[in-house]
Amino acid sequence: MTESTIDAEAPRNSRARRGPSLGDVASHAGVSTQTVSRVANGLSNVEAATRDRVLASMQVLGYRPNKAARALRLGSFRSIGVMMFTLSSYGNMRTLDAIAAAAATAGYSITLVPVENKTQRDVSDAFTRLLDQAVDGIVILLEAHIVEESDVELPPGLPVVVIDSTPRTDYPLFDTDQNQGARLATQHLLDLGHETVWHIAGPAASYSATRREESWRRTLEEAGREVPPVLRGDWSTASGYRFGREIAARDDITAVFASNDQMALGVIRALHEAGRDIPGDVSVVGFDDMAESDSFWPPLTTVHQDFDVVGRLSLETLIREIESGQGEPTTTVVPTRLVTRSSTARAR
Repeated sequence: MTESTIDAEAPRNSRARRGPSLGDVASHAGVSTQTVSRVANGLSNVEAATRDRVLASMQVLGYRPNKAARALRLGSFRSIGVMMFTLSSYGNMRTLDAIAAAAATAGYSITLVPVENKTQRDVSDAFTRLLDQAVDGIVILLEAHIVEESDVELPPGLPVVVIDSTPRTDYPLFDTDQNQGARLATQHLLDLGHETVWHIAGPAASYSATRREESWRRTLEEAGREVPPVLRGDWSTASGYRFGREIAARDDITAVFASNDQMALGVIRALHEAGRDIPGDVSVVGFDDMAESDSFWPPLTTVHQDFDVVGRLSLETLIREIESGQGEPTTTVVPTRLVTRSSTARAR
């Protein structure tokens, strides 16, 4: 008796786990399975009243189209892969938010693959993992020199766009104008009468940090000013604080340009603790214009980057290439601008 009870229940349980089928929806709506398939696939050759009836039946029964099967039929997965090193960076998070929003608007999902270490092997492994996820295209947001290495091969035949990672010109590139931003920050401090500008740079492996550092140096050289030694940070508030304590102990440093707002915040804390006035004794400029920068004390002068624009444009370009099968290696640079607040003033 027990065995017959199990046999009788098994089909019903299995059917419950599978959920309603295409045929169930067709029976409920009083149409053919072909009509239900057309509605599920978004085809237009279905009368409006019939479509509404089918959609209503899908909702009542809880039917969900099999997207995997549809992808295999159409050769499109409606999925974008995103490769990035870290989610802790303000710029990365803002850019990822913009990519995800643009993808959702276009009907695509996002598959995020973080890269643990900045090595060629880890980047190649990340490509393999993304391809296993069956994506239609890839956004690379690695913020490191690794992608410019000649032996890092990007997937052939798969649409790819690159953000802030490389000077390579064989793929569409998107970034804010890092050089312009660092020049604006440095020149602003020189125009306020400071003899020179000290720089807390980002990690040497960071492509954006390198360009900001080079632009800072070039601006000082072109102005005929002394170029102080670079203070190498790691983007964190802690590294800014560490160098800020060294800066606070010296009377000859009157202007500091930090390569991001978080390190600038660390500098400001160290100066406050040492009793140094900002901007009376030391002017401080950051980079990013993060949402909280106007709430620092004093409010931070910084370089604004339009991460939202970069993320949206890169994703729109990738989707155009995916859907048209055509693309070309273009470079898109979004301007930066200086936002002047109370952390900078004329030198005494």
